[in-house]
Amino acid sequence: MIVDHLKTPYYAVIFTSIMTDNLENYSETAQKMEALAKLQKGFLGIESARSELGITVSYWQTLDDISRWKNNIEHTEVRNLGREKWYQQYQLRICKVEREYGFEKKKQF
Repeated sequence: MIVDHLKTPYYAVIFTSIMTDNLENYSETAQKMEALAKLQKGFLGIESARSELGITVSYWQTLDDISRWKNNIEHTEVRNLGREKWYQQYQLRICKVEREYGFEKKKQF
């Protein structure tokens, strides 16, 4: 699902990853982290596509909100597990979104 209800400015955290061959418990843990992120102050939404190259974008109100999420103890534990077990490589980018636009084809009956 595309998050399309946000009011600028806001922040996007772009997490791009390449996985290892060991994906045991990865999907369940990713779903748990998404559910936990939704409970955090300043969380606005998330979009994710996972295949050979995984890309997850989460949206936040402020940089402080992003820092609090980064320092969340459960998130920190899972991040460390990801480094040990699931990720071959990842890159994280934090961007300020100042403008956005989109398109949606109307359903035809």
